[in-house]
Amino acid sequence: MSMTLASVTHTAALARLGNALADRTRAGVLLALREAPAYPSDLAASLGVSRQVMSNQLACLRGCGLVEAVPDGRRTWYRLADQHLAPALDELLRVVLFVDPTCCDGDGCDC
Repeated sequence: MSMTLASVTHTAALARLGNALADRTRAGVLLALREAPAYPSDLAASLGVSRQVMSNQLACLRGCGLVEAVPDGRRTWYRLADQHLAPALDELLRVVLFVDPTCCDGDGCDC
């Protein structure tokens, strides 16, 4: 089975990143990987999720083109797929939002 890689438009790329950041576990993975590559078991432990949950979230992030798997003997570790993601995430962390407390409950927007 051959895998076809596709480049996406800026709008589609931002939508994929937004989808990834909309989930706390996926956002945690991206923030952890901006610091250093990691094994799934270590990510699962640090984020307090099962290995199965982590496997599913990494598959999603891989499919979106945000992380890549790197074989390491019998194990695989993960890193951000593009060198521009870490500084982009750093910039996003500098954004200050003033949230209407009647609109968003912290888990998503009800607007």
